[in-house]
Amino acid sequence: MIALAHHGEALRTFQMAAVSVKDVDLVSVYDCYTITVRLTLEDAGFCPKGRSRPSVEEHDLSHRGDLPLNTREGQLSFGQPGLPAADRQAPSRELAFVSDNGRVMSEQASLVLGR
Repeated sequence: MIALAHHGEALRTFQMAAVSVKDVDLVSVYDCYTITVRLTLEDAGFCPKGRSRPSVEEHDLSHRGDLPLNTREGQLSFGQPGLPAADRQAPSRELAFVSDNGRVMSEQASLVLGR
């Protein structure tokens, strides 16, 4: 299963894939800055607008957690300092949300990937 939407339409991506944000068990989003991750989680419906901080604090976003986030360690941990992420991969998952953005977050592409 693959569904794709552009320009900040993450919710439309879920509709196209006929799944809910609650079905997702792995998230991979562009993380040039911490706020980018938080805004993306809010825009995609993983938490209400303005509530990403408490939501992130309530969930285990590590590779072993209830909602693994950027298990490749992303730009903030891997891309910028170049630290390896080999032993931090999440166990097998069924449904993933993948998102990227550009032009100072004015454009976005989102995917829902499933087995």
